Amino acid sequence: MRIFNKSLVALLMAGAMIFTSCQKDISGDEDPQPTNPDPVDVSLNDRIKDTTLLYAQDIYLWYNQIPSGFKPRTYADPDKIMTAIRQYSTEPGFTGPVDRWSFAVKQQEWDDVSSGIAGDFGINVFFKAEGDLRVRYVEKQSPAGKAGVRRGWKITKLNGSANITTGNASAIVEAVYNSTNTVFEFQKPDGSVVTSNLAVATYQQDPVFFDSVYTAGVNKVGYFVFNSFLGDTSQIYNNFQRIFNRFSSENVKDVVIDLRYNGGGYVSVQEKLANYLVKPSASGQLMMKEEFNVKYRDWNETINFSKVGSLAPNRLFFIVSDNTASASELLINNLKPYAEVKLVGPSATYGKPVGYFPIPVGDWYIFPVSFRSTNKDGQGNYFDGIALDSRSADGLDKDWGDVQETSLGNVLNYIATGDFKPLSAGRSAEAPAQVIRQNKIFSDRSFKGAIIRTRTMKK
Repeated sequence: MRIFNKSLVALLMAGAMIFTSCQKDISGDEDPQPTNPDPVDVSLNDRIKDTTLLYAQDIYLWYNQIPSGFKPRTYADPDKIMTAIRQYSTEPGFTGPVDRWSFAVKQQEWDDVSSGIAGDFGINVFFKAEGDLRVRYVEKQSPAGKAGVRRGWKITKLNGSANITTGNASAIVEAVYNSTNTVFEFQKPDGSVVTSNLAVATYQQDPVFFDSVYTAGVNKVGYFVFNSFLGDTSQIYNNFQRIFNRFSSENVKDVVIDLRYNGGGYVSVQEKLANYLVKPSASGQLMMKEEFNVKYRDWNETINFSKVGSLAPNRLFFIVSDNTASASELLINNLKPYAEVKLVGPSATYGKPVGYFPIPVGDWYIFPVSFRSTNKDGQGNYFDGIALDSRSADGLDKDWGDVQETSLGNVLNYIATGDFKPLSAGRSAEAPAQVIRQNKIFSDRSFKGAIIRTRTMKK
């Protein structure tokens, strides 16, 4: 847990003063102090926009790149302001702005998302190929999960329409993600057809999708699928304890962590998982450093490992994709100096070595990127993602834990033989261009972030 320093208290007070004195023309060069009051009839929306800029000019990692003439009131809402500010984020060694993430969201929506409360069908889809739409994953407690829908099932009809193509993408998005009721026709792996009439409902997400223990050669291998660092942390930590107790009792030597769709979440959850995965000898040693802009140097923090549990894995394998982001990448980066780490999957990770925390502005939370993270070796500027050790397709036609699933099978083969499987002749980890474009739309719906959740103001 971090403590607000005096300069942020001043910043928060200045932000509050904007709502009462309706200030504008706020400079980001000093601790913000409102000047030049507007007329008293300025709208609440404009005050919120002014405050959004005020915070960005102070806490944004690249605050000194925001032009003094930036006009927040020309944007529709705080989210549009945050999106516009992203362009002022150049980094040495990279072409163009690196910030793809600063955003704002209504507080109630964020409170639901961050606690793992969802209100939908609980199904995520992806094209395996043109005309072949698959269930990518299902939330256990969702309407789809309770109906028995499984990863790998093929969607053959939506509301009676068999037009399941990238050319009909807008109708697919509407039926799967934006409707309150949809009739799905699925083809199961055995060829049988199942029809499910799903209605939207509210449910608690459980980001641990699957766990198991395998034997590969002479090695015991622990495997689990972890889909988000957000949610009910008590539930998540209980799952961690259960999984790692099992791994220890079954004498697991290698661990496979499937983060292929994990877009990140709470840094604190990353810390907990890292402490389960690291060897006991690393306890007390540096896990990571968090660095803020020069105005907030006293917020910079060094975090050390504090080993949890008795598991001491020989090797760590991560199944990843370009949806593996932020807190997921942080976990991988933090463990690399202390373990033999291998990455397998269809692509390098997403590339988000920075994070943020929620700042309340009116009925919004704003999330300007505010800190970067590095590991023991000073590594952390992976805006282009973390590279693979072996490229393998995402086996969308297989359920979680199926040893024939391409990426999991590749890891198990390496553990057993010392060699990764080459991609089969004629098979590629890449889909056709039109499939990639449509799948990106599906992927962009997911959260990608590293969040510092709790900050307490110093009196």
